[in-house]
Amino acid sequence: MSGLAAAGVAALILSGCSTAATDEPASSGGTEEAAQETVAVSLILKNLTNPFFVAMEAGARAKAEELGVDLTVGAAKEEGDDQGQIDLIEAAIAQGQAGILITPMSTNVNAAITKAREAGLFVIALDSPTEPADIVSSTFATDNCLAGEAIGQWAAAKLDGKKAVIAQLVIFDDRVVPVDFCRANGFLMGMGIDVPVLEEMDSAATSGTYSGGDYEIACLEATGANEEGGRSGMERCLAANPDINVLYTINEPTAFGANVALEAAGKVIGEDVLVVSVDGGLAGVNAVADGQIQATAQQYPLRMASFGVEAIYTIATGGEAPANTSANGEFFDTGVALCTDDPQDGVVAASQETSAYCIENAWG
Repeated sequence: MSGLAAAGVAALILSGCSTAATDEPASSGGTEEAAQETVAVSLILKNLTNPFFVAMEAGARAKAEELGVDLTVGAAKEEGDDQGQIDLIEAAIAQGQAGILITPMSTNVNAAITKAREAGLFVIALDSPTEPADIVSSTFATDNCLAGEAIGQWAAAKLDGKKAVIAQLVIFDDRVVPVDFCRANGFLMGMGIDVPVLEEMDSAATSGTYSGGDYEIACLEATGANEEGGRSGMERCLAANPDINVLYTINEPTAFGANVALEAAGKVIGEDVLVVSVDGGLAGVNAVADGQIQATAQQYPLRMASFGVEAIYTIATGGEAPANTSANGEFFDTGVALCTDDPQDGVVAASQETSAYCIENAWG
């Protein structure tokens, strides 16, 4: 059994990597020389420029060097380049590799993933779950619903009974993806707001009561998860309701853009408006230290890829696949922490850590 499966969730909240996998050679037959052949793995990303994916590559390369894995790293040319990922999957199959780690672009790569599994490759999705989930052998990811709940619990406690006038800045308004609805609706559930359908972004009532008092959802704006989208989305929200005092953003770049609009409107961040987010990149947790974001949930892309390389190595050398560790039992949870310098009672979805801790453990 790999150290990953034995360690469980508790080990994932530590800042270091997991223990090394067993060196036991494969027992499927053949000569000793064949059993000790190098394990080959492909890491297939959405791109090689986003700091999140850069961190994944670093984690994968470090673990591959530690274990002697022959690692091939490739990526699509741009967002939406399904064929680029398909070509890389086909190459891994042709080379007879042991497995693939992939941040899947869309359901359009499902057929290629199925082909790889039928050829005997162990395929692990990183960060972005596939639809359906069982297209891949396993998924290593952040529990985005839990990340959302943590920042929602923090915001509800910090409000201390005040009416919550909420702005939600999400990714899309023309499609629904798990990272979007899990973070946004997880945030509402963390605040104690009823969300009848998790997968629907507008399922919650626009007004009612949260765990501390009354609430109103002033806006739900698509931003593309970038700074410009955050700025323009926040401008629309303020035009709809200038009394917003809680801002949820899908990620920290969105928060940076939204803050520009808030400051232009004369709002004092941290006093007039509480800003909460998810990701935990270095720029994001520096913003927590600077008071521009009051709380953000930190995820760990380096761990995802490091653990993934280790898992495929373990399987290829005769060990067992790691067991799922998420609360719903559907994926391998790579951990989350709530970064804030203003900890609140009632936050139970994640451990609360200082900005200094999160800077030390940040990616990007």
